Amino acid sequence: MNQLVGERISIATFKAQTTRHRIMGIVNTDDMQIVFSDTPGVLKPNYKLQESMLAFSVSALQDADVLLYVTDVVENPEKNIDFLEKVQQMTIPVILLINKIDELQSSSKDQSSQKQLDAIVGRWHTLLPNAEILPISAKNKFGTDLLLKRIKELLPVSPAYFDKDQLTDKPARFFVSEIIREKILLYYDKEIPYSVEVRVERFKETEKLIHINAVIYVERDTQKGIIIGHQGIALKKVSTEARKALEKFFQKPIYLETFVKVDKDWRSNQHELDLFGYNPE
Repeated sequence: MNQLVGERISIATFKAQTTRHRIMGIVNTDDMQIVFSDTPGVLKPNYKLQESMLAFSVSALQDADVLLYVTDVVENPEKNIDFLEKVQQMTIPVILLINKIDELQSSSKDQSSQKQLDAIVGRWHTLLPNAEILPISAKNKFGTDLLLKRIKELLPVSPAYFDKDQLTDKPARFFVSEIIREKILLYYDKEIPYSVEVRVERFKETEKLIHINAVIYVERDTQKGIIIGHQGIALKKVSTEARKALEKFFQKPIYLETFVKVDKDWRSNQHELDLFGYNPE
């Protein structure tokens, strides 16, 4: 979505389940408005947070004019067969995007990259025979222009839903919490990033700078110690990298203060999830 919108709307890391919310990115031209809706990846839920994430994904099936189903060259096509059955029943146009085709070049000595791609396309075509399949590389911007052109051709005539100068449906505080969470995903291993949520408690913007207070919530005291690190070094690193990214995002100096608190089992507590904004309704 970041490539198609031309702005960094969704955080992106090499780890699974990076996206937790449904995020809209809006493209405006003189004669057109496209509203992209980026949802969490499809998964089988193990706790209430993941149930909410899946609900965001399912909700996208209900109001889309065109469905973009994004996979890659290594994903098992049958991994999310229940969700695919819902996609098979869609009456709107479905475009299946096979991303990361740049990674095929050196993945096998026995097959050319084109033969590998043909085999992947064949497997997906069996599962989604009515889908239009486009191989792309979002990283290298390969196929994204063709995709945008195809989306324009498929969109129905409709009044604009958002103002022409609007880029997304999310407020500034949301992007602060997401950017901090992105740095945590990048700098901590194993379960730590998935046990973390970030809430912005203060966002005060003046002409010269933005003052932000953010709380990083974890589920266990041991996780709090890991996030902070010896003599606070780990937290300082995350905060510094987040501040740099926020300054680039907002184009203004940032004064960022971060704190760490324990909110036991917040991922399985519906009330806490509602407070964090995990309510698809």
